[in-house]
Amino acid sequence: MIGIIDYGMGNLRSVQKGFERVGADAVLLRGPDEVGRIDRLILPGVGAFADGMEHLESRGWIGAIGDFIASGKPFIGICLGMQLLFDSSTEDAPSLDQPVAGLGVLPGRVVEFDVNRGGQRIKVPHMGWNTVAWEGHFALFNGLEPGAAVYFVHGFYAEAVDVDSNGMATATTEYPVGAPFTCAAHKDNVWATQFHPEKSQTVGLRMLANFATL
Repeated sequence: MIGIIDYGMGNLRSVQKGFERVGADAVLLRGPDEVGRIDRLILPGVGAFADGMEHLESRGWIGAIGDFIASGKPFIGICLGMQLLFDSSTEDAPSLDQPVAGLGVLPGRVVEFDVNRGGQRIKVPHMGWNTVAWEGHFALFNGLEPGAAVYFVHGFYAEAVDVDSNGMATATTEYPVGAPFTCAAHKDNVWATQFHPEKSQTVGLRMLANFATL
C-alpha cells in the first residue's frame, strides 16, 4: 500500500489519481498514526518551504517521516516535498545566512532562481515542460531515456552538495540551456523529484509505476 502524506500543502488528489492510473493502490494519510499499514510513502506539496515545515511539525509528521525512512522502505518527495527533504531553504528566510531548516535527509540548500541565471534572462517561476538528464542507474527512471520531458512549476531549486561523498545520485535539467540544476535525487531508499510526475503524462506515469514496484 502506498501512503500520501496529507499535511495541508497541495496536490494530493492528483498524485493519488496518477497511481490509480498505473494500477497502484494509494491512500491519503491524515496523520502519522496511519503509517503502520504503508509500504511506500510520498511527501507531495505545493507552496512555501517554511509553511511546509510548519505544517509537518504541527501535524506530527517530522518524526514519523524520519522513522519511515530509517525503516528502509521506499520514500519519495515531489516538488515542495523534494525541497523539504534538503537541509535548508532561503525561501522566506530572515537572510541568506539564516536559511529555514528542512528535514535534512538530503544534503544541500534550496535557493531561488536568479532571473539572470546562466548569463541569460529567464522567467521565474520555471513553468512548463523541460528535459531530464542523468547518468548511471536511476531506478525511478527505468524504461526511460535521458532527454525525457517532464512538467515543472517552481521558483526555487535544490543546490545539492557533496553528492559523491554522501552517496547521493542526482538528475539535472537545464534552465536556461547551459545552466543545469538538480531536478531529481536518490539516496538509499529515498527519491525526490522537483518536477511533477503526476502531471508529466506517459513519462511521469512510468515513474510512478516504477516507484510502486521498487
